[in-house]
Amino acid sequence: MTVARLALLVVAVAGATLRPRRIPAFLAPVACVLIALLSGLASWHETSHALSPLLAPLAFLLTAIPLAVLLDRLGYFEQLAALFGNGRWLVPGLWLLGTGTVAVLNLDAAVVLLTPLYFRIASRHGLPARFVCFQPVVLALLASSFLPVSNLTNLIASARFGIGPLEWFEHLGAPAAVACTVGYLCYRGATRLAGDSGAPVSDDEESATSATARDGSVLAGGSVVVGLVLVGFLVGPSIGVRAWEVALAADLVLVASSKRLPLRSVPWETALVAAGLGVLATAAVQGVDLSSLLAGSGPLAMIRAAAVSAGGANVVNNLPALLVALPSVAGAGGRATCQLWPIVLGVNAGPGLLITGSLSTLLWVDSMRRLGAPVTAGVFCRMGLRVVIPAAVAALAVLVAFAPLLGCG
Repeated sequence: MTVARLALLVVAVAGATLRPRRIPAFLAPVACVLIALLSGLASWHETSHALSPLLAPLAFLLTAIPLAVLLDRLGYFEQLAALFGNGRWLVPGLWLLGTGTVAVLNLDAAVVLLTPLYFRIASRHGLPARFVCFQPVVLALLASSFLPVSNLTNLIASARFGIGPLEWFEHLGAPAAVACTVGYLCYRGATRLAGDSGAPVSDDEESATSATARDGSVLAGGSVVVGLVLVGFLVGPSIGVRAWEVALAADLVLVASSKRLPLRSVPWETALVAAGLGVLATAAVQGVDLSSLLAGSGPLAMIRAAAVSAGGANVVNNLPALLVALPSVAGAGGRATCQLWPIVLGVNAGPGLLITGSLSTLLWVDSMRRLGAPVTAGVFCRMGLRVVIPAAVAALAVLVAFAPLLGCG
């Protein structure tokens, strides 16, 4: 039974990433889930249990993309891009902006808001759009370990083990900083992998954007909406307001002001991919003891745990990979916390090879497609090999080196 479940998972991942005969990306994961349910390889109760922790992230996916589309159609990102001057510091400045946005807000919000902005900046300054737009997705992986708020995986782990922001930063701040630094050096050497600037947005969207970009009220109104959204992302969790509810409220405001309902921009297919892989991953590991791979102390154990977590995240998405891994971490406190850090670093910085590796990656791929500069799974994988993986390895080396100083040797 375990072999059959693993086989369905492999087929689902292959179908979502390779898309043979150009089938929709969601078709293989959904079909494999139905096969698992009908054949008894997974029960409805198990499926419901697997989907439960994914509902809020998927709701954010479904509401955040329309938010970015509505802002872009208003011309907000075009006007905001005009504020950025050209020069030798533009690209590194955008890298720093992306790093700070991911660290202080969260990776999904950064991808949604920065990808269209960076696309417009690249277009205005004659830079390769795909190359510039790789920054948000790369940093969504490399800069998402600084603080608990940087990533939903961090929030889940910190809540489970009672870890505060200072303790979190003490353990993963230096590895994340090294990851971002090494990542930038590798990124500057990978320009040719991004290809040309990509196809422009459609004529209808371009004309709508141009028509509104000259309206000075767009920048002011859009900034108010974005500012309130960012405040909502930061303050919302402490008062019981979730990120998707903040994004939905902003959607409703923008729909009311623009008189447009962007139903075609709702990424239903991407949500189905993430949900299907989450269900299949949970079913595949049932009865599999991961503790021997993820537990233990010392450098080799930490490297093994990070590698297994990163590999799992690439295949099934980082959130299901974390949820599957956490039960293998010993009881709360002390040594359990030490076992946690390489797992978190693995699921955060490691999934840079497959587009299914992170919800933020799926968000980014969908954003790029809607901007008219689609990125194939092969191009993303090559960028990951050149940029993300070396940076993740450097971060892991720092984590292992500093572990004895933090009582985790």
